[in-house]
Amino acid sequence: MTLKVKTTSAAILQTSSKPLILDKIHLPSKLHIGQVLVEVISSGICGAQVNEIDAVKGPDKFLPHLLGHEGFATVLEIGPGVTTVIPGDRIVLHWRPGLGLQSLPPIYQWQGQPLNAGWVTTLNRHAVVSENRVTKIPMQMNDKYMIPLFGCALTTSLGVLENEARIGNKDSLLIFGGGGVGLVLVKLARMMGVQDVTVVDLHEDKLVKALELGASNTVRFSDKSKTFLQLSDLYGLNLPTVAIDTTGNTDAIEICYEISSAKARVILVGVPTKGKKASFYTLPMHFGKTIMGSEGGGSIPQRDIPRLLELVSKGLLNFNDYPTHKFPFSQINDAVMQLRNGLTGRIIIDFEKK
Repeated sequence: MTLKVKTTSAAILQTSSKPLILDKIHLPSKLHIGQVLVEVISSGICGAQVNEIDAVKGPDKFLPHLLGHEGFATVLEIGPGVTTVIPGDRIVLHWRPGLGLQSLPPIYQWQGQPLNAGWVTTLNRHAVVSENRVTKIPMQMNDKYMIPLFGCALTTSLGVLENEARIGNKDSLLIFGGGGVGLVLVKLARMMGVQDVTVVDLHEDKLVKALELGASNTVRFSDKSKTFLQLSDLYGLNLPTVAIDTTGNTDAIEICYEISSAKARVILVGVPTKGKKASFYTLPMHFGKTIMGSEGGGSIPQRDIPRLLELVSKGLLNFNDYPTHKFPFSQINDAVMQLRNGLTGRIIIDFEKK
């Protein structure tokens, strides 16, 4: 069946490290098995998008292409085989695979040429996405500035703490990076009963917000040696049992490993720029210290999104104090620049905002 929506507005990455191009694109002519057509209401932007734009992981082989992996949307049409959603459903868009079929990625058209996209994109007003990248939510959940967080920031943070750090209320937690994920880690850790939470960041305003959200200590990052000494003075003999880096900075990764306790769990959420390498002495790993890279915290959308929504509905988790900055789609390049400059919290692109 031919799609009712023929064209839409999109942010296109044509050249790495250049501003996104806002233009009209043509949708595929029809939905294939496992595909879902959605209208995006709002989308988050996180460091992953900046890394993608700047080709941090190496040369981008898929240019030009669309972006975005966490959003809030309405289902418009469903393709053959789709069973988990129907037209009219409100959904979270997420990059971690969940229930349903994994479809072929869609191919859009832009200026008469193919335009690439993955199984989910959220920085286009209408998107063809894979069924297993959408999770239905109750119709009464309609906060367009909070719902995108369930697609990445919240589920990743929950997964990192529960699945990978296996954190408990007797642990002490060190977090490098007070950005969108770092601040959510603070909120969730405090909700889980962790009393000792220290946040390290370059920006004073992020450290202030971390304290407001429940961090017990903060340290302003200057350089590796000074920051290590500050943390040593702060901890003394009571070294952190869990250390999480969200920045991808190799100095931060090395400090997380070196300053944490003998049997600490060190979790790497951020990804270093291609070619940058962290270095540390591996002997402690033979005696109980662990270090691992995180892929979205190993979160399971169909399990974790409803759990988090229930916490919100019961008032056990709220985001009244979590900073979200709202930009209309027309100002998306301004939003990306603000993120690069260290804006505190999460940036939300509101497709309904003028």
